[in-house]
Amino acid sequence: MIRPEVFAVEPWCVPERELDLELVGHTESVFALSNGHIGLRGNLDEAEPSGAPGTFLNGFYEVRPLPYAEAAYGYPEAGQTMINVTNGKIIRLLVDDEPFDVRYGRLVRHERLLDLRDGVLRREVEWLSPAGQGVRVRSTRLVSFVQRSVAAIAYEVEPLGAAARIVIQSELVANEPVPEETDDPRAAAALRAPLVAEHHAHSDLRANLVHRARASQLRMAAGMDHVVEGPEGTVTASESEPDLARVTVSTELQPGQTLRIVKLLAYGWSSRRSLPALRGQVDAALAAARRTGWDGLRRGQREYLDGVWDRADVQLEGDPALQQAVRFALFHVVQAGARAEGRAIPAKGLTGSGYDGHTFWDMEAYTLPVLTYVAPNAARDALCWRHATMDLAQARARELGLGGVTFPWRTIRGQECSGYWPAGTAAFHINADVADAVRRYLAATGDQEFEEGPGLDLLVATARLWRSLGHHGLQGDFRIDGVTGPDEYTALVDNNVYTNLMAARNLRVAADVAARHPQRAAALDVDQEEIASWRDAADAMVVPFDADLQVTPQCENFTRYRKWDFETTRQDQYPLLLHFHNYLLYSSQIVKQADLVFALYACGDCFDDEQKVRDFDYYERITVRDSSLSAAIQAIVAAEVGHLELAYDLFGETAFIDLRNLAFNTRDGVHLAALAGAWLVAVAGFGGMRHHGQTLAFAPRLPSRLSRLTFGLLHRGQRLRVDVGPDGAQYELLDGEPLEILHHGEAVTVAPGSPQRRPLAPAPRRVAPEAPPGREPPRRHRDA
Repeated sequence: MIRPEVFAVEPWCVPERELDLELVGHTESVFALSNGHIGLRGNLDEAEPSGAPGTFLNGFYEVRPLPYAEAAYGYPEAGQTMINVTNGKIIRLLVDDEPFDVRYGRLVRHERLLDLRDGVLRREVEWLSPAGQGVRVRSTRLVSFVQRSVAAIAYEVEPLGAAARIVIQSELVANEPVPEETDDPRAAAALRAPLVAEHHAHSDLRANLVHRARASQLRMAAGMDHVVEGPEGTVTASESEPDLARVTVSTELQPGQTLRIVKLLAYGWSSRRSLPALRGQVDAALAAARRTGWDGLRRGQREYLDGVWDRADVQLEGDPALQQAVRFALFHVVQAGARAEGRAIPAKGLTGSGYDGHTFWDMEAYTLPVLTYVAPNAARDALCWRHATMDLAQARARELGLGGVTFPWRTIRGQECSGYWPAGTAAFHINADVADAVRRYLAATGDQEFEEGPGLDLLVATARLWRSLGHHGLQGDFRIDGVTGPDEYTALVDNNVYTNLMAARNLRVAADVAARHPQRAAALDVDQEEIASWRDAADAMVVPFDADLQVTPQCENFTRYRKWDFETTRQDQYPLLLHFHNYLLYSSQIVKQADLVFALYACGDCFDDEQKVRDFDYYERITVRDSSLSAAIQAIVAAEVGHLELAYDLFGETAFIDLRNLAFNTRDGVHLAALAGAWLVAVAGFGGMRHHGQTLAFAPRLPSRLSRLTFGLLHRGQRLRVDVGPDGAQYELLDGEPLEILHHGEAVTVAPGSPQRRPLAPAPRRVAPEAPPGREPPRRHRDA
């Protein structure tokens, strides 16, 4: 784990006061910048040393083989891997012919700061070369939220103590060596130097490179331009070759003089556009960025984020470190989807190559619930990406002998890329997660155009899947057998409760929306008989129940599985999937991540309060949280049933997942779903927000260490602010028409200029259940 002092606690930034080369891979992910279209890892400007280079374009990937010892029908034959594209971050510095390298000479001072208000990464360095010449280097990097194809770097150098000869080499570099993360030589070969050069050019201070991916044949272009401010006598030169373009700036600086370079970067890619078209796109983006200028790009960045924080900031009193972590989390979630526009949101965003850059159910179940209330246009764009891949999902369903669509478990373009089908293809719940994201977006925005178009298409296609996947049993009940729920330690089961409840909601919402738009539904060949069959299946859906234990089994007969021997399980045997065979995991009462507990949250209107208490107690004792997805959901339900201090500890676990490297793999990219979970715990956990129907409901309660919680969200275009303190909860509508909400079940109408305050319902006094031995969350109240 990362020591708390590595990143100093500040409310609106994440500062690193000194450079630790042992942590360089970790900090590259933490300091990554993105706008959802372009992603730049937080590599040092000079590129070395690095944990892993990283310049990513959303949706740009290479194809690699998926090898099987024993192949079978329906197994995907090829995978997709997000690849490191042309790196434009590199700015090399030579001081009196000595390359600036933090590993040599003397590093007097080195600070970096991720500014969450300005949306930039700042760096300030003082360095003595091996020959004793001192320099101060300042750089500021951004990926534009306003001009989505553009990134920019402002780089300044000044000598310290004596005059110095300064040379700066600003580069575009393709096919950088990257660590090989696979033991299969065929897959490794596919990812080694994956870009094939097609064009290179340079002129004055501009240069561009065009490449195509060797196997996927996707084409991308990268371009750079520069604004140079230096003393008289400063000279420049440019050059290019297939995998390298360079602009060189040379000068001599006296003490007090500064060489300043603004580097403008532009990227474009396409599966269809020609080389001249892509080159022209990049040139146009550079021209627009040059016209806007560095100051204009900075202003646009700040204005965009001012809007985000104004409507969506979460304020916590009583725990400054957690306050910083929650804002850091929301920043990463927003930048992952801000300008994705027609692309998916990967599980790591564009911060690292973990999970091959794939998108999972995380997007709809974790990330979109945040974006729906914070940046609804980004949520709409992500759902439109799903809609754009429906042809592939329909083809996959037909391959499996099913109706409707089967969305992939993991993918970049839309084809299934999971080679392990029990945890992949069998996890059909992803289709209900997509449908629920549609339902939530429609309830939160009232977007009629989307409802009648892509929304209805997605709801109908997923409803048809459930009608074909499930079947009516001998007693008329509707069963969904042989599936895998969110808990990947319990695979290929009958009637997983989360899956069944989400499928039932999917069927009902599809029926309702189709009934509201009969002409559009008819164009999809939906008739009254099919709508009735959806309602019948939903009403007859099987939800197992153990009458002896009075708990809800995660799936049929789950509470009869063998119990796991936690006492003899060593700490070094977690995560269990690396030390125990799947057969043992699949046949035991051991839970990797929230599954039935997820149903208590997502489908909470299907359980009464006492049932939630009993179910949470049962599953908390057997959930090992071998996935970063789990802590947030457990925290939300813990807060709802009254275990506020446990919820607070779990809140810390999900919020600090990357700042403290709690999963020991942040070097591969941030855990976007867990970071989204930090917002969800604040708003849905301690704020008690639920949106099961058309009305927003709140049931706020605070743990003892938090004296106040304030958060904002968008609903139907209106800005609502909720302020929870020891004296009650205040609901304030900042604009728009009066809004009816629920506060602990009481209807409250909020109008602009007329905030409403209500007392908090007391939390029930309960003894919190114990986690499995050694799997307790870090005790947040001690840290706080």
